[in-house]
Amino acid sequence: MRTDVPFRGTLKTLVVVPYMMPSWVLALAWLVVFKNDRIAGTEGLFSAAFGMQTPDWISYGMVPIIICLTGHYFVYAYLLISGAISSVNDELEEAGAIGGLSRFRQFLAITGPLLLPAIGSAVVMTFIRVLGTFGTPALLGLPVRFFTLPTQIYSTLSSRNMGDGFLLALVLVALAIVFIYVNSRLIGVRKSFVTLSGKGFRRRQIKLGTLRWPFFAIIAGSLLCVVILPLGMLFLESIMLEAGRYAWDNLTLDFWIGDESSEPGIFRNEQILRAIWNSLRLGLLAALITGVLGILIGYAVVCTRGTFSSKALEGIAFTPYIFPSVALGAIYIGMFSQSIGPIPALYGTFALLVLICTVKALPFTSRTGVSAMMQIDRSLEEVARVHGMGWGRRAWRIVLPLAVSGMISGMLLAYITVMRELSLIILLVTPNTNLLTSLIFDYQLQALTQHTGAATIVLVGLIVVGHLLVRLLSRRAHIAEVSVN
Repeated sequence: MRTDVPFRGTLKTLVVVPYMMPSWVLALAWLVVFKNDRIAGTEGLFSAAFGMQTPDWISYGMVPIIICLTGHYFVYAYLLISGAISSVNDELEEAGAIGGLSRFRQFLAITGPLLLPAIGSAVVMTFIRVLGTFGTPALLGLPVRFFTLPTQIYSTLSSRNMGDGFLLALVLVALAIVFIYVNSRLIGVRKSFVTLSGKGFRRRQIKLGTLRWPFFAIIAGSLLCVVILPLGMLFLESIMLEAGRYAWDNLTLDFWIGDESSEPGIFRNEQILRAIWNSLRLGLLAALITGVLGILIGYAVVCTRGTFSSKALEGIAFTPYIFPSVALGAIYIGMFSQSIGPIPALYGTFALLVLICTVKALPFTSRTGVSAMMQIDRSLEEVARVHGMGWGRRAWRIVLPLAVSGMISGMLLAYITVMRELSLIILLVTPNTNLLTSLIFDYQLQALTQHTGAATIVLVGLIVVGHLLVRLLSRRAHIAEVSVN
């Protein structure tokens, strides 16, 4: 944010909160508000408040899917583009102003072209994530038979049509690769993206004047719509005795702590408690494994920087990000549904979930590992080697303490990614390995909307609490790192 909008620091912190929430939370909240009794069997808040049924195309289908996915994935664009905007030298824009360009034409002729790499990266990352997203298209599309590739793969494999399912998965991967290639070619034809050079750099805050508060209202309202209101709607749904009847005498906590119904409240429900335990240990195991692997990959890449092996290792570590989640899950079914030599058939086991989540989260931790290692002066390790310290002792006594902050950041990204993952594991879970995300999806399919809302609130709470704890550990690790230095 380059403007003087009020509460800039608070807004910059809150704007990344949607990243911690599963993408399909907005879809569940959308159904609470806009579902109709023609398809869902019960009316939503809009119908109850205004006495009119919402059209099917608003309740389900392409329009709500696009709106919900946009509300979630805008964070990717913000994180990438905001960093690029902050590095644009104001002198370039001032030169345009001196030449008579208006603020809008300055953006079109100067600022916009300089942001093309960041915009291209944001488009690619968002496209790949949306291309492989299963939860939102399933919740808002399947009731009206609106299919995307991920939901079609799910339906095909669920009906045991394995050949067509695997073929669709390969098509999904091919689309992602083609899109990345086209983007790289479009950006590659232009070389003048330089914004930082050896000359002086100046950044000027843009004064909004009377527009300060209207801009603040727009940003705050957007965050309200994608964070606070969805969670509020889901909590309201979780305390309603009868879904769709909005009255004070219809409020209850039975779906949280009750045990009299066929499906006990979530805190007394063994199925949910087992899913919570599975989700937590999967998230923690994947974060720990990828954190260690990320540091090792970062160490190897930095130590051999500039060589073919360094580039190859860095590229291989990032490759899983290219694979859409549902497609990767389908590929793992084909790979591990039968034993391969000494490797037993892993389908239906918790080990397979750990393996695929570790692979999918590795791009995040490998990137943070490379960044952490590039900040460590090689002379520190060279001095230790001169004094006869072996690689293991050097790594434990010098490298790891200095890189622990970066490792924790990568582990945090891995934990958040795994905890909110549905597209990746929906084809691989079984009743014994059910996770909280897959169980929430099952509840929604069974029209157990109260349990769906309550379990979703718990899931978001676990992610936020984990984020806060890791941040606290990261702060302490940074203090220890400074002490070592």
